[in-house]
Amino acid sequence: MKRIFAKEHLCIGCRLCEVHCLVQHSKSKRIITAMTREKSHITPRVRVQESGQVTFALQCRHCERPRCLEACMTGAITRDPKTGIILHDADKCVGCWMCLMSCPVGAIQRGREGHVASKCDLCQGLDVPACVENCPNEALVFEERSR
Repeated sequence: MKRIFAKEHLCIGCRLCEVHCLVQHSKSKRIITAMTREKSHITPRVRVQESGQVTFALQCRHCERPRCLEACMTGAITRDPKTGIILHDADKCVGCWMCLMSCPVGAIQRGREGHVASKCDLCQGLDVPACVENCPNEALVFEERSR
């Protein structure tokens, strides 16, 4: 399964990955409309982390054995049987935050759209996730790696 990997030595902390993730998950799919009218309702599913001079994009790793899936008591988090992607269904989520607490990398966050969790879905329907496609320094890559 392809996953997103960060190359922190190339990340400049521009946050374009966050912007393009927000736009991809907006209703309009238009950057100006999403950033001005819809921003308060959309949570980017990738976050740029900063520690001194090191920055990198953090998003769901779509783990082989996802602790969030095991912790979710409502069935809101599932694994797509065809792709292996760990998905989140906001309609089933009750905001208990068990997934958030169980994620070892801190990739799940509280969504702005009500009292539900939010996580990367690898931009279902796109060949390359929006954050990867729009990273100006190629600090994010979408590839398959052996473990």
